[in-house]
Amino acid sequence: MPDTSKLVTVPVGRLGIVPLASCKTMGERVDQYLVKWRKDRSTPGNADIHFNGYERDTYIIGSECPRFASGEAKGTLKESVRGADLYFLVDVCNYSIEYNLRGRMVPMSPDDHYQDLKRLIAAAAGKAARINVIMPFLYESRQHKRNSRESLDSALALQELIQYGVTNIITFDAHDPRVQNAIPVSGFENVMPTYQFIKSLLRSTSDLQIDKDHLMAISPDEGAMHRAIYFANHFGIDVGMFYKRRDYSQVVNGKNPIVAHEFLGDSVDGKDVIIIDDMIASGESMLDVAKKLKGLHAKRVFCLATFGLFSAGLDVFDKAYEEGYIEKIITTNTTYQQPELLQRPWYESADMSKYMAILIDHLNHDASISDLLDPRGRIQARVSEYRQFHTISDNYAAPM
Repeated sequence: MPDTSKLVTVPVGRLGIVPLASCKTMGERVDQYLVKWRKDRSTPGNADIHFNGYERDTYIIGSECPRFASGEAKGTLKESVRGADLYFLVDVCNYSIEYNLRGRMVPMSPDDHYQDLKRLIAAAAGKAARINVIMPFLYESRQHKRNSRESLDSALALQELIQYGVTNIITFDAHDPRVQNAIPVSGFENVMPTYQFIKSLLRSTSDLQIDKDHLMAISPDEGAMHRAIYFANHFGIDVGMFYKRRDYSQVVNGKNPIVAHEFLGDSVDGKDVIIIDDMIASGESMLDVAKKLKGLHAKRVFCLATFGLFSAGLDVFDKAYEEGYIEKIITTNTTYQQPELLQRPWYESADMSKYMAILIDHLNHDASISDLLDPRGRIQARVSEYRQFHTISDNYAAPM
């Protein structure tokens, strides 16, 4: 049961969740939490007109984006949204959805998912009380800065959504959170899944020794250093970092290729190490770092990343696991997870649906989410529990 102490205000509007096809499973999980909580919640004045529709069997508003054979599409909402507080959920990295283009089935790209989001927002036709977008993987977030004559796609997308009438944009572990400077007076929340990572790691590993003599946090590059430091401070362990040596004389797939990863930090000899990053794309960098660490006599290598894209397939990770380079990979379920991935012995999923439901619940009541975005107390309680019992319980009193 979530902390409801701050949910004493009247909701902004009738709650409506609009999960796009790319986020259908996550939307259903979020809906289940909200339905249960609101039925169990005893709120004085529930019969008041301001709480009309507060308790429902589902908060999901049906939607679809049918396509013509030419590839063109339209967005349709299947019920009235007048006066509703809408939350659109979209996974722009879901490559499992296909559509018919001139007789050929083609997978949806991030551009297709983003366009469908705009279509459904447009279908609301300005009748909703408020429009919120939950986009875990921020669209075009990897193109966040200009090095030459380049487009700034992520900043443009954020500005476009605000122009469409979006009030709040919630994303997870943005590649560069400074992109919010593109919309400085609009709602933008960059949520970090550190607490969920720690829960998954501690639940799935019973023999970690959480001290600086046996455990170390590793940043695979300069950009992820703040994640490693935050993680290490909670565990009371040291930090190491790799930096990338690149070949600036050539460009491959839009970037300068990495020549080597060089390590900076104390000895990892005999220690378990935790590599922390925002995403695993092809896995080339992550696995190269893991191999380097094993070459430095690290004991076990745990890889944590918010988004597991696995764009080069799973075979390279299977091979790395068989050869002993990696012990476990943990990513969140905020992006599409192919069924085969969930069956791998080296993989663990960190579920974000409950956290997402709590955020929606609070935002619908226009309540502060500052405590939800700062998990320090909950993390410390879990670490203390693990140090005592070498496991953590499922019925912990914290809300996530």
